Amino acid sequence: MSTSAFKAPRFATHTAGQPFFQILTQRVNQYFKDQNKSSKGDVRLYTKTGVLLVGFFASYAAILYFGASFWAGLPFWIILGLFTSAIGFNVMHDGAHGSYSKYEWLNSLAGHTLSMLGASVAMWKNKHNTIHHTFTNIDGVDDDIEAGGMIRMAETQPHKGIHRIQHYYWPALYSLLYIYWLAFTDFKKYFTGKVGVVPIRKLSVAEHIGFWGWKAIHITMVAVVPIYVIGLFPWLFGFLIMTAITGLSLSVVFQLAHVVEGASFTKSELADPAQIESEWAVHQLQTTANFATRSRILTWLLGGLNYQVEHHLFPRISHVHYPAISRIVKETCAEFNVQYQEFRTFADALGAHVRHLKRLSVA
Repeated sequence: MSTSAFKAPRFATHTAGQPFFQILTQRVNQYFKDQNKSSKGDVRLYTKTGVLLVGFFASYAAILYFGASFWAGLPFWIILGLFTSAIGFNVMHDGAHGSYSKYEWLNSLAGHTLSMLGASVAMWKNKHNTIHHTFTNIDGVDDDIEAGGMIRMAETQPHKGIHRIQHYYWPALYSLLYIYWLAFTDFKKYFTGKVGVVPIRKLSVAEHIGFWGWKAIHITMVAVVPIYVIGLFPWLFGFLIMTAITGLSLSVVFQLAHVVEGASFTKSELADPAQIESEWAVHQLQTTANFATRSRILTWLLGGLNYQVEHHLFPRISHVHYPAISRIVKETCAEFNVQYQEFRTFADALGAHVRHLKRLSVA
């Protein structure tokens, strides 16, 4: 194992700074000033939070009441999986990015819905906020495009025999994401102190206690109590279905943002970090795509994650504002001749993802 210290890839700098992003930021800030509104969440987000949390706990209660019969409990396991994903997309994601509210305690509370769902918000912030949002699609750094060799997402990744059929088996693999996350990846990051090759910041005593405390609470809630109430096998089959639905929905939504036709990828080595030709904001546009932004229903359900371009440029702005600021982003991209990548529908984006996997299925 290499002992080389991690060296971060470097983005291009200009004598004038980052002109594209500076002007874009000024325009977005002016929009909120002109509209006399906060860039954080508002009543739309808080109402949605209530709906999702009530739905989650109502589904959980229904499982405890009906779940002793597998077929009677099955619909509620499926619904629980969908609510789990929706809380992650809408509540946790904004909270962890600090965009849920202007009050940090409320951001922390919203972010800790991830802890309620079994994963560590501290590990998530290191992996997602710090690494993925900075080094998007940089192979060797961005852990989101690393699947343990089971999926080849970038041309720079080695080709294996199994990859020849990756455009067929991806749904089965993606369905394992959530249970693998709960059972393995959080603990790997915790004990190694790294996300891939990138060291994570030192956790505070409170975060150490929180890591283990929330794991215990989650195991009690999703395993101990249901097994006691409905029995081992009805719980086991239902739990596996719920985690498969959650894993598949989480994976697909995030993959459609970055692992699609048209998105660029870069390679970084420990000893020779990548020299990125573009400024950071332009790199985000080169590696990120929107999809189905005309669908209000999908935008509501996905917490604006179909507006990934706006999210990657302005992660501390709540997703409820993405449709409005997307017009500013598009106009500024056109002015600076920066490509703005967008798929008209969910199906278009999914097709682009599958075609990307198929293209990389051959060496």
